[in-house]
Amino acid sequence: MSSLIPSQAKGEQGRAGQTNVELTGKELAQLVYDRDIGDDSCAHSVMGLISRRGKKRIRHFIAYQKNDGKLFKQLIRFTSPADIEGTGFLSFEKEDEVTEQFLYLPALRRTRRIVSSQKDQRFVNTDFTYEDMERRRVEDYTHMISGEEKKQGRDCRILESRPKAKAKSQYSLIKSWVSQEIYVPLFVEYYSKKEKLIKQYSVAKLEKIQGIWTEIEVVMIDLYREHRTLIKVKDIKYNSNLPDDTFTRRNLEVW
Repeated sequence: MSSLIPSQAKGEQGRAGQTNVELTGKELAQLVYDRDIGDDSCAHSVMGLISRRGKKRIRHFIAYQKNDGKLFKQLIRFTSPADIEGTGFLSFEKEDEVTEQFLYLPALRRTRRIVSSQKDQRFVNTDFTYEDMERRRVEDYTHMISGEEKKQGRDCRILESRPKAKAKSQYSLIKSWVSQEIYVPLFVEYYSKKEKLIKQYSVAKLEKIQGIWTEIEVVMIDLYREHRTLIKVKDIKYNSNLPDDTFTRRNLEVW
């Protein structure tokens, strides 16, 4: 999971147009990273925050993204309820550079930059951290395939990714069940620095929209807090030629 916009898969064939080919861990990670996300997208979604006692809070947000291969941009804007309305998140992922992230808080009328030491903090009180809001560069991890198993009725390869020192990750291991046909991680486990399982992410519903496999319903569970974040995509459009000025700090602060 690199954002609150769903991830997508490039196609239903593997390397060199073949299915069920033998892959290295790094090659599988690259296929996941390189899957088609369109030139841009705009998604209207509903988020549910559920406590250990079952109390549920509902949020609505719009998520935009644009990708030209070397620069991946995203803007997330919460539209309700009133206590989070207008809150925005902007990020720029540049090739071989540190990702820049900004959070706009309308109550304070200011934008703050998310620095590296804050990447392990929860994103607007969800079960995603700021690190989870980034795509994971393949070269920042060592990868191995440790087995195969079905998830959501699909054959998956189990991909184990361990961060190198330069990744500065809060995790010691990210274990992903990746569909062998469409290269979408359907289930992910996150392990702490002490090798303890702390979070789980899963895809509950997939749909093919405009030729792109789209995660329609997902959940992230914090196993220690017994808290979960559910996201349901209500509407999404790809390749609508979003203007570049959508993804600016000026636009982030206009609400």
